[in-house]
Amino acid sequence: MNISADTEKCCGAGQCVLAAPEVFDQREDDGVVIILDPSPGEEHRAGVEEAVQVCPAAALTLEGR
Repeated sequence: MNISADTEKCCGAGQCVLAAPEVFDQREDDGVVIILDPSPGEEHRAGVEEAVQVCPAAALTLEGR
C-alpha cells in the first residue's frame, strides 16, 4: 500500500492524524499533512483507509488497496 498527499488541497483538519497517528503528522506552522510512512505495513491499513475516507479536502490517495 502506498499513500500520497496533495498538500495544496490539505486544509489542516487533522483527521488523518487522529485515524492513523503512526502514519500521518501535521506541520506545526499551518497544519498541512506530513506522511511519516508512505508505505506502511498492513497493520496500519484500517487506520489509513479511514484517514483517506474522512479527509474533508480529499487530499489523500491510497494505492494498493
